[in-house]
Amino acid sequence: MLIVVSPAKKLDFETPSPTSKFTQSNLLEHSQELINRCVQLTPADLSSLMGISDQLAGLNAARFGEWSLPFTTDNAKQAVLAFSGDVYTGLQAYDFDDKSFDFAQQHLRILSGLYGLLKPLDLVQAYRLEMGTKLDNDRGANLYQFWGDIITHNLNTALEEQGDDVLINLASNEYFKSVKKKSLKATIVTPAFKDWKNGQYKMISFYAKKARGLMANYIIENKISQLDDLKNFNSAGYEYSEDLSKGNDWVFTRKEMD
Repeated sequence: MLIVVSPAKKLDFETPSPTSKFTQSNLLEHSQELINRCVQLTPADLSSLMGISDQLAGLNAARFGEWSLPFTTDNAKQAVLAFSGDVYTGLQAYDFDDKSFDFAQQHLRILSGLYGLLKPLDLVQAYRLEMGTKLDNDRGANLYQFWGDIITHNLNTALEEQGDDVLINLASNEYFKSVKKKSLKATIVTPAFKDWKNGQYKMISFYAKKARGLMANYIIENKISQLDDLKNFNSAGYEYSEDLSKGNDWVFTRKEMD
């Protein structure tokens, strides 16, 4: 079973890592190409391209300018610990023990606009470059064209290495669009999380993002390997809904928020 999640805009490079283990992304040569393109952009260019404030644009222009290889634990941090948004609040990677980090390293992947596909312990430097950014580059007009088949190929390799053909899609639509589903040698299961509000079940973004992290945590901490066992997921009060689920689109609901 392979899990994919999105990265986060919010970063944490201050909290000490609970593990000394780290790895290097095998796609850094591609990341370097994107950095070479991004450093050509002014803060005003970045503000317009990303729809962000002048202050954030200045910060990210500086980040692109400071990006440098090789990555070490002095100038970079493990990806699963560096990202700090709602998904990662649910994932709770700072509480992992060595066995959980090892399991996550094999079974979890993080999609990224700059890094393509990351293993949890791959080192990253601070950045902001969302997958949906329409950054023209030598390979096309946006990041989907830049990454092409590369992300899908690496997911297929990861699936082959673990001898499995099930992919749990816990990523956002923006990021999962970077995966070419027809070329992916896997059964894709996409969980959705809905909360009871105003007399019906609705997907509420904040809770859904955190629930994606909770499900990834559930798989990692319980070392889930059988797909049907995922239906037992019950973190934060969610339960599998047979009635609302269709095919490989699995719905988990809760009436009261924990």
